[in-house]
Amino acid sequence: MKGYYYVGLDVHKKVIAYCVKRSDGRIVDEGTVRATRGALGAWAAGMGGRWVVGMEATMFTGWVYDFLKSQAADVKVGHPYMLRAIVAGKKKSDRLDARTLADLLRCDLFPACYMASEKIRELRRVLRYRNLLMQEATRMKNKTAGLLMEVGAEYSKKRLHGKQYFHSLVEGLEDITPSVRRLLGLSRTTMEIFEKNQRWLLKELANDGELSERVARLMSIAGVGDVTALTWALEVGDPHRFRSVKQAVSYCGLCSGQHESAGVSKRGPLSKQRNKHLQRVLVEAAKLAPRWNPQLAVVYARERERGANHNRASLAVARKLVAYLMYVDKTNREFEPQEVSDTDAVHCPPVLAD
Repeated sequence: MKGYYYVGLDVHKKVIAYCVKRSDGRIVDEGTVRATRGALGAWAAGMGGRWVVGMEATMFTGWVYDFLKSQAADVKVGHPYMLRAIVAGKKKSDRLDARTLADLLRCDLFPACYMASEKIRELRRVLRYRNLLMQEATRMKNKTAGLLMEVGAEYSKKRLHGKQYFHSLVEGLEDITPSVRRLLGLSRTTMEIFEKNQRWLLKELANDGELSERVARLMSIAGVGDVTALTWALEVGDPHRFRSVKQAVSYCGLCSGQHESAGVSKRGPLSKQRNKHLQRVLVEAAKLAPRWNPQLAVVYARERERGANHNRASLAVARKLVAYLMYVDKTNREFEPQEVSDTDAVHCPPVLAD
């Protein structure tokens, strides 16, 4: 694009390295600016003409993207894995990285990735924080059980985390030291705080008007609960960015990486290039969904008959679940399940929990 300036930004916690180039590759300006809204605004105000910005996706990218979106002609965020392959070299510095980003922009080789809207990213941040609270609550539960095992106390695993049973259990323990008693109380209190806050955050997400309608449609699929629906909606963002179900399955990390050379193709384990939040939730949902969804139960049974173990059969269920979620999300219609034939139903064994 003639007449445009191409700006490469190497964003860090405290400083942003920038390089401004013309379409012919000449450097107009380069340097560093403090990574604050005030400093970045003053720098952007001094930019003349029309300019395009490119930067790598990092944890600091979001606020820079939102801040410059209204000032630049276009703001692009680069896929970190693709940029790593493109800019690999002997020398590496912030100045060289900014120059390379500017060159990729002006040559139309910039590997731009999807950037969700500011609202979706805000809600997604809340959901991920809720998931963090759930992980910490689980750690506290495990710590409580560990403390009891260390002192040789007998307890019911199924009832341990019930409020009434826990307090009666601790009061009845005689051969424990005061420090263990205090630690048990502290673990219980901390776990209750985490669980209370995660329920509140989940309720706040469910009350969002536009999001609640989308979640309700996704939950029309038998076996999809509120957490699975929320995770799909907020992690995927716009479902139309996936041209096919295979792309969505790959994004969710439900397929293996492919290595092909000299006509020989090999498949490895599940690829690490995935959305780990979606992968975890979908795999957990796939282990339980066949209990309530006859269609998914047929998928599970078919894979087991082919010799697949429980985990591989659950992966097949998760991939089918992605197809259902994609259909509902793209059509904006509730899911209409097909009837399962008597023959398929007979061959569906009960799905047991791990």
